[in-house]
Amino acid sequence: VQLQASGGGLVQAGDSLSLSCTASVPGFRGYTLAWFRQAPGKERTFVAAIKGNSPAIRYGDSVKGRFAISRDNSKNTVILQMNSLKPEDTAVYYCAASRTVIVSSMTSDQAYSNWGQGTQVTVSS
Repeated sequence: VQLQASGGGLVQAGDSLSLSCTASVPGFRGYTLAWFRQAPGKERTFVAAIKGNSPAIRYGDSVKGRFAISRDNSKNTVILQMNSLKPEDTAVYYCAASRTVIVSSMTSDQAYSNWGQGTQVTVSS
């Protein structure tokens, strides 16, 4: 499975940005897809996830109400729409995918076996 993330950049606080991740994999709709992020000197943290073949969606507490995850199964793509960005959202954002994630594990990076290369998001104050 290859994951290609794109859409990062430099924005100002309050702006919006959309990240995309395309997966080269058959049976895409069965995969659970997630975004994690890692700021300099900090651990990787969960951002959002959308389950395969299920309406289940999860968000990290710090992004609830501001970020939205969606998927387009016809394009093998997962999208993270980020609104009302804050400087503390600055990080490298990684997309991840797995076919075997259960709902209770959607927020754990240990549940994902496939990772993209990351895309930098920088929010200036």
